[in-house]
Amino acid sequence: MGGEDRLRDYHGKRHFDRTAEPRGGGRETEDALPRFVVQIHDARRMHFDFRLQVGDVLRSWSVPKGPSADPRDKRLAVPTEDHPLEYEEFEGVIPRGEYGGGTVIVWDRGTYEPLSHDRRGRPVDFTASLERGHATFRLHGAKLRGEYALTRFRSGDDGEEAWLLVRAAKGGSAGRGAPDP
Repeated sequence: MGGEDRLRDYHGKRHFDRTAEPRGGGRETEDALPRFVVQIHDARRMHFDFRLQVGDVLRSWSVPKGPSADPRDKRLAVPTEDHPLEYEEFEGVIPRGEYGGGTVIVWDRGTYEPLSHDRRGRPVDFTASLERGHATFRLHGAKLRGEYALTRFRSGDDGEEAWLLVRAAKGGSAGRGAPDP
């Protein structure tokens, strides 16, 4: 599915004549490794938006408590709509009354290395690992470094899809400024 199709939900929730958020579709990436960004979003409730470049979009999760450097912590990560690659650079104020109204600042960004593999240790395409509900990756950011995993589960009785963002116990470190557990 092309980026424009994957951005249908994103476009449908925004009025680009009222918000400075990027429309998308204009940025190509030539980085050897895919990109990630973590943004603090002070909307109705302050939370962190965790975004991983997957193909030509940023797959996105809202993480209420933010990513943790402690391998014992499991953070709820609620999926949101895909965002355009240009959103990695976005900082600003989304006007009150608009979807996601509030202040957005970049907290961390960098590249990531997909690490997902099958039971025999063979690499698995990152998109496929997300579709299966478990993806591992190594972050190379200014603040977040090391191995993390996203694991899908069904939350509560309503069966809503949710994910856990988990710091893997081995390898890497988190820089100063990581959110408190």
